[in-house]
Amino acid sequence: MQLTLYTDYSLRVLLYLATHPNQLVDVGTIATAFGISRHHLLKVVRGLAQHGWVETVRGRNGGLRLAQKPATIRVGHVIRQTEPTLNPVECFDRATNTCPIAPACVLKQALAEAREAYFRVLDGYTLATIARRKPLLETLWKQ
Repeated sequence: MQLTLYTDYSLRVLLYLATHPNQLVDVGTIATAFGISRHHLLKVVRGLAQHGWVETVRGRNGGLRLAQKPATIRVGHVIRQTEPTLNPVECFDRATNTCPIAPACVLKQALAEAREAYFRVLDGYTLATIARRKPLLETLWKQ
């Protein structure tokens, strides 16, 4: 399953903020750390704030920070909320399904089970878990 850039960038922003607790971080700083357009990240940050994961502070000394503790933010939940669709093939969506063998196909069941296993694994990881290598991450961001 391939994630959209929006989800990828969402996870990166959350990871960066998790490694900078109790700090207001400028979007430009995160953009520079990952080599991503600041403009792209602004859209991502708006979405993260709408979901309640990020708090934004406006003004000259503003920035963003996590709105929740990293240990409470599950990676699987973030992906479910940021991905536009989690359907691996078209037959998962009854409205757009045109597959003529759908009524007899067992592949859909296998793919559904695989998707559930994928999220079971991701739900076992929190933002705190993926941010635990903070010293190495900080070194890489400074390059």
